[in-house]
Amino acid sequence: MTDAPTMDPELAARIAEHVEVVEQPAHPHDTPLPDDRFLDRELSWLAFNQRVLELAEDPDVPLLERVRFLAIFASNLDEFFMVRVAGLKRRIATGIAVTAASGRSPRQVLEAISERAHVLMARHAAVFAEQVHPALADEGIRIVRWDDLGDAEQDRLHKFFRRQIFPVLTPLAVDPAHPFPYISGLSLNLAVSVVNPASGKEHFARVKVPPLLPRYIAVDASGRPSAPDNHTGADKSPTSFVPVEDVIAQHLDQLFPGMEVREFHTFRITRNEDVEVEEDDAENLLKAMEKELLRRRFGPPVRLEIAEGISPRVRKILVRELGIAPEDVYELPAPLDHTGLNVVADLDRPELQHPRFVPSTHRHLAEVESATPTDVFAAIRARDVLLHHPYDSFSTSVQTFLEQAAADPHVLAIKQTLYRTSGDSPIVDALIDAAEAGKQVLALVEIKARFDEQNNISWARKLEQAGVHVVYGIVGLKTHCKLSLVVRQESDGLRRYSHVGTGNYHPKTARLYTDLGLLTADQEVGQDLTRLFNQLSGYAPKSRFHRLLVAPRQVRAGLVDRIEREAEAARRGEPAWIKIKVNSMVDEATIDALYRASQAGVPVDINVRGICALRPGVPGLSETIRVRSILGRFLEHSRVFAFAHASPSSDDGFEGPEVYIGSADLMHRNLDRRVEALVRVADPDHVAELVELIDESVADTTSSWHLEQDGSWTRHHQGPDGPLTDLQAVLIHRQRRRPGTSR
Repeated sequence: MTDAPTMDPELAARIAEHVEVVEQPAHPHDTPLPDDRFLDRELSWLAFNQRVLELAEDPDVPLLERVRFLAIFASNLDEFFMVRVAGLKRRIATGIAVTAASGRSPRQVLEAISERAHVLMARHAAVFAEQVHPALADEGIRIVRWDDLGDAEQDRLHKFFRRQIFPVLTPLAVDPAHPFPYISGLSLNLAVSVVNPASGKEHFARVKVPPLLPRYIAVDASGRPSAPDNHTGADKSPTSFVPVEDVIAQHLDQLFPGMEVREFHTFRITRNEDVEVEEDDAENLLKAMEKELLRRRFGPPVRLEIAEGISPRVRKILVRELGIAPEDVYELPAPLDHTGLNVVADLDRPELQHPRFVPSTHRHLAEVESATPTDVFAAIRARDVLLHHPYDSFSTSVQTFLEQAAADPHVLAIKQTLYRTSGDSPIVDALIDAAEAGKQVLALVEIKARFDEQNNISWARKLEQAGVHVVYGIVGLKTHCKLSLVVRQESDGLRRYSHVGTGNYHPKTARLYTDLGLLTADQEVGQDLTRLFNQLSGYAPKSRFHRLLVAPRQVRAGLVDRIEREAEAARRGEPAWIKIKVNSMVDEATIDALYRASQAGVPVDINVRGICALRPGVPGLSETIRVRSILGRFLEHSRVFAFAHASPSSDDGFEGPEVYIGSADLMHRNLDRRVEALVRVADPDHVAELVELIDESVADTTSSWHLEQDGSWTRHHQGPDGPLTDLQAVLIHRQRRRPGTSR
């Protein structure tokens, strides 16, 4: 494991209770692998965000979708600095940083990040200023500065400022009686220089743009200002947006009456906002997490963004008072903070967005959709149902499954994991309804889900108050698996209905993320989930599973075993292949197994959305490995692991190919520090469907990015006969034409 912080020995021992270390014996075909075989994970992540930026640059992408990709790029980079860069800096400062698997020292990684991030942020700003901003203006959508407004618009904004903005502003002076104020992470601020006319002395002040104010103030065709909303633009009537900091800046004289405003500049800082809780010392994990969330606000700064044209004096003050290193300063054209562009992307201009898509009910569930509530269980008894969101509706599948379970008098118990969910979650409501109806309900809430901690704490308390048994999993491990288990009394006894997925039980993201899920009444899957839930809520560290691979004990070892099985088959001259779809691939042990499989001649196809530390196509190392990445309308989030051969020792009657879906990515945190679950797919039609999905995603006729040996990505979206296939568009079209579905 690289770049890992040291762990308290006692906590490590407790985690070890749940981790079964499987030593991989040396293989007679093993040869030393080159030291430079791993790409750097941090630089690979920046390459992923560059792919997002390339979508914003693409004139063939609908205009408002390009605006959204600009906002996504900015939001992604914020989180990268808050977590990854902050973590590197923290480990260097505490002396526990180690050389990365790529061979770079932590300081070399930071230097490379800084160099690349400066280039990408400048490119991001240029895309907005030179491409997207003019294109929006051509469509009657104006993002303007104060001086671009007419007299009537400015007059109305003067009134809007007095009524809606001025009362919530707090100017803070900096002098011997007023120390430099605390600047909260990701807040937008004005650095102001004012002069006392009587003394001629210059002073520094800071004005925070309150986060509850609209980032952009919308001014409609009549010039009336308002908070942002969806403005109908079907007639292309002009819609103007003014950055809120421009409005504040033009009224600084009202904040500092009697002073002369000499200059003002916007700035923004990013802080270390990762949370750390020593769980073994926490008497109550819920309270410990709440305390740590308060502490998060005061993490050290890791990035300073300042507007171009800032005076050397003001820049020097900010750098000195914030304790920021010169290389962590990013000078960019105003306006700063393009995460706020989502308000523009949300405008009601369908001609500038992707065509509207309404998910449909899966064909095997549509057959019983309008019948009695228990018919969803009949559908699952009849056959396993493989769901592919968002093409298959989440609300009429997983959500309906849980809602009907809550309402069904024959259901005795529901057990559910919750990693992330929405603020108005029907899943949470269903669990509450079930508990209030007297059913046994267990909710395993992961309150350490990064940046969702506060939401999950709130839901945990709400569930507890309704009588739900709420637990927080195993000390030292995050519970990331996506599982639901329903126990129902039927005429022939108790039957267990299971859902194992790749995505969170989050109705909103289920419309934006591509995820897979398996609904099944299979007895072995139900037994496996029962054992896993017992392990998570009680004491069962040595549970064994039939259809599941469960991290941290089994996923890495299980996948490596299957990779090696394909390599052995290839050495015997048998057909062999490996197909993988994940969000990230970093784990060195798994990558090394794939390298050795490639050396044995196994074709390996990998579809990875984000980070990939594997070098494909290297002679003598990875010649048979192809790595592709698809980014588009939906965020690719599903994980699939497919192998040509089934285990020869399997006693379950399955034959190859062997295919798993589940929650685990190939990263250290997933394989070592999280509870993850992969389920083996049994239905031959489902197996073929998943294998075809990966084949289509890596095909040369499909639009995608190709990973090169040096870690760069090359976009392939145009062929000799025109644009290559957009796989997500194909899947939408295929779903609409599939017989038996309903909307």
